[in-house]
Amino acid sequence: MAAGPGVAGPARLFCPLSADEEEQLPTELESLCMACFRRGATRLLLTSIPFFREVVVGSFACGSCGWSNAELQSAGRIQARGVRYTLAVRSPQDLNRAVVKTDSAAAAIPELDFEIPAFSQKGVFTTLEGILDRAIAGLEQDQPDRRKTDTEMAGKIDEFISKLKGLKEVESAFTFILDDPSGNSFLENPRAPQKDDALEVTHYRRTAQQAALLGLEEEGVEDESADSAEDLRNEVLQFNTNCPECNAPASTNMKLVQIPHFKEVVIMATTCDACGHRTNEVKSGGGIEPLGTKITLRVTGPADMTRDVLKSETCMVEIPELEFELGMGALGGKFTTLEGLLKDIQALVEKNPFTLGDGSCPDKAAKLQAFGRKLQQIVDGHMEVHLVLDDPAGNSYLQNLYAPEEDPELCMERYERRFEQNEELGLNDMKTEGYEAQASPAQRPS
Repeated sequence: MAAGPGVAGPARLFCPLSADEEEQLPTELESLCMACFRRGATRLLLTSIPFFREVVVGSFACGSCGWSNAELQSAGRIQARGVRYTLAVRSPQDLNRAVVKTDSAAAAIPELDFEIPAFSQKGVFTTLEGILDRAIAGLEQDQPDRRKTDTEMAGKIDEFISKLKGLKEVESAFTFILDDPSGNSFLENPRAPQKDDALEVTHYRRTAQQAALLGLEEEGVEDESADSAEDLRNEVLQFNTNCPECNAPASTNMKLVQIPHFKEVVIMATTCDACGHRTNEVKSGGGIEPLGTKITLRVTGPADMTRDVLKSETCMVEIPELEFELGMGALGGKFTTLEGLLKDIQALVEKNPFTLGDGSCPDKAAKLQAFGRKLQQIVDGHMEVHLVLDDPAGNSYLQNLYAPEEDPELCMERYERRFEQNEELGLNDMKTEGYEAQASPAQRPS
């Protein structure tokens, strides 16, 4: 097997997504065609999609029989939470939405009791119409043999194929669900950065069964009784890890920090000496609060940009005046300033990978650029808006500049979580009945 000229060195194994052909030459391998058993060619491209994932794009073509195949595999790590996309398909335009479906993702259409189970297909980067076409092609593949051996079953499958083909006309609305416990699948929002009312994105905690299917083991809890809580607060802990960008060995620093008028949080920062990549993440030092928290700030000028912001990974960010909503799990947990949060959102929007390259839509790219300019106007103090932090776990914070007095521009509400929010936080399946009866007297709350 001869590798092509596109093999990159260790530090450039996954090159950023680019239109520069010289920077992204694929690796070509001679391989066996499974249709005619002659020699064909497999081309592999290792690329890093900005603000999404490292992926391996593969394609096979046989010069003898013409058979071809293409697939996509996630090369990044499994995410902390699974993701579920629920789309109400209402028009033929919805069938053009881009879909990244990994091996571990299941796709379903409840109206037809139709499901593509996880690990039954290779990963693919396609459209919703492409998902339907693959399902139809898969069902039609063995129909000639079925008609000879089992005409009744073949007739039922023909009927079902007709229903799938009817969905492509979108004569009536139907629901498409993409559920990936690895968190590495994606369904496009064509209205981005505005909220898409037809698309619901849910991040959830994996079940033990889903974790086992992904090859994950339960994390053990080590006994750290030798270290007191006070020692941990005064010490910066360091442990070895790998860079999420280039996978080179790196170190992560962790520190417990007490935020005034709020609570204790854990800040983790990673710096890679190989490629210079830096990340920081914040997690609550305590558990989920009894009530959710909704914080609304009226942004009136540049002075608000210096406010400290703690955005947990369960927090949604909204700017109603721009019809913008950043879902739970996006950007992860962050401890920054309001300006830093808006800059992160601006970078995420302007470098959306699905608006880059030859296949991008000019109108969509122009919309995102206009949205980025509006965010900059907010940072510069030329636009007044309301910023909403909605955290059902109650672990987010926005600085009160008048503390301990009341801030006239800041409103904080505590609310009871809905069933769906408890489901996303994994609280509905948490069993606490009988705990007090089983606990020893020393363990029972006074």
